[in-house]
Amino acid sequence: MSRVQMLPVGADDAGQRLDRWFRRIFPHVPQGRIEKMCRKGEIRVDGGRVKGSTRLEEGQEVRIPPLPEGAAPEPTKAATVSNADTKLIQDAVIWKDDHIIAINKPPGLPTQGGSKQTRHVDGLAEALKFGLDDRPRLVHRLDKDTSGVLLLARSRKIAADLTAAIRHRETRKIYWAVVAGVPVPYLGEIKYALVKAPGGGAGAGEKMRCIHPDEMKATPDAKRAITQYATLYRVASRAAWVAMEPITGRTHQLRAHMAEIGHPIVGDGKYGGSAQENMGDGWGAKMGGIISGKLHLHARSITFEHPVTRKSVTVTAPLPEHMAQTFETFGWSPDLAKDDPFDALT
Repeated sequence: MSRVQMLPVGADDAGQRLDRWFRRIFPHVPQGRIEKMCRKGEIRVDGGRVKGSTRLEEGQEVRIPPLPEGAAPEPTKAATVSNADTKLIQDAVIWKDDHIIAINKPPGLPTQGGSKQTRHVDGLAEALKFGLDDRPRLVHRLDKDTSGVLLLARSRKIAADLTAAIRHRETRKIYWAVVAGVPVPYLGEIKYALVKAPGGGAGAGEKMRCIHPDEMKATPDAKRAITQYATLYRVASRAAWVAMEPITGRTHQLRAHMAEIGHPIVGDGKYGGSAQENMGDGWGAKMGGIISGKLHLHARSITFEHPVTRKSVTVTAPLPEHMAQTFETFGWSPDLAKDDPFDALT
């Protein structure tokens, strides 16, 4: 058994949860053991009892009780990223400075790992150090098949600041999608709550179910969800180019909301039917013909206040190849979109 230790909280660790900080330093200590030590008061911060979810602050001291020898701190080995993946992830960078990196995430690449995911942005971030000692950290995520702007922080402090800004809705995200049919009214707001559908697993296996706002209180675990949408252009009654702004950030929110109002996102087999072809009646996510079967959902832009310069930054991501081809087929081009398609809603 090791002795009692008193470890300081550095600037880069400020804002991090205690349990995550603990697991990073002592990777062999399981989450359950950490929670038990917190309940018994063995782990303390500045002498006070804490929970695993407690957020740490710079300058605090964490009391570490005696731990098994196998739980001694170990140096973390750097992940190995292949030359091909290094090029892939570095070519995806669309904006960076000393504090933040923004990439245009390719469709099909998961943001984080899972039971069946070994290749993901979080792992490839080792190739995005660009001269710094630490790899950048994710501050939000996108679904595996969704492309577009994804931010990574180059220090724990910046990660905490950006995460807080996203949590408090101090950032603005605009998505573009191609949907089946044409939403009417052209400009609107969707307020269906969301709850996890029974039988779904975690991550990509999850499926959300929409709940009418009037039924939310009677539905356990239902969470409020709001999406603003603006129909920009259409192709007869077959399809439309829609801009969406998620006011809340729920799992699969945009996909579930558009399907609920009868206009699933093209290529969305989970919410639009994997083989249901759209015949002009507004339902079915499969367009057929030369239109790609991939998901047509793209995180077009994100606007945030830079945590260091305090200036407003907007990062815009070009369309992925399959969506660019669909736009060309329908006679659309990105420059047709207004700077703010939601003006009429403000």
